[in-house]
Amino acid sequence: MISFNNVHKAYGDHEVLKGINAEVGKGQVVCLIGPSGSGKSTLLRCVNGLEEYQKGDILIDNDRVNAEAKSIHALRTRVSMVFQRFNLFPHMTALENVMEGPVHVLKESKADARKHAEELLTRVGLSEKMDFYPSALSGGQQQRVAIARALAMKPEAILFDEPTSALDPEMVGEVLQVMRSLAEEHMTMIVVTHEIQFAREVADSVLFLDGGKIVEQGQAREVLTNPQHERTQDFLRRVTHPV
Repeated sequence: MISFNNVHKAYGDHEVLKGINAEVGKGQVVCLIGPSGSGKSTLLRCVNGLEEYQKGDILIDNDRVNAEAKSIHALRTRVSMVFQRFNLFPHMTALENVMEGPVHVLKESKADARKHAEELLTRVGLSEKMDFYPSALSGGQQQRVAIARALAMKPEAILFDEPTSALDPEMVGEVLQVMRSLAEEHMTMIVVTHEIQFAREVADSVLFLDGGKIVEQGQAREVLTNPQHERTQDFLRRVTHPV
């Protein structure tokens, strides 16, 4: 469904992505792992048109992602994104946050959008918190609202940019559980994460990035259990057995 063909991205003289080639099939979960600064989040933002890449192609069902094209707005209705820092509207309740996109972008009636938003918030375990503002919600609850908001756009795929890294440890599990349920329903997902156990259990494949390149990729269990590249081995050793 999503193809990366020799993708290059630079900020001035600093090349962040150096020829990325990968495929994400429909219904697959692909996890991007690697050290900070390796290009994982930048790659994700290029998929959603938040960053412009200079060379190569990113294709979604054979439609090229072009951050400058008028079609980028339509693309974002097909591919939703969940950010590290939630990005909820602070002046809106959880329910209003989830309704916002369907009403103003998809042009749904408020009644239909409200019904769907209520269903989604119930699905992520927040039926009791619909009328709460973000400031009254925990980090884990805010992230689950953000996931419900992404789902409200009825996307074909969801991009997750380190969705648990801003959370207290006890809140991580509640967010990962929602993501597990989406994987079981065959939602196409690309996930930038440091949650190696989640990647091992849920992902179909893993891409290990370092220095803007894919150093190793393959089936999740194979890469994470038996990495072939010395750099992958070193990274996994450090994140699973920190000093």
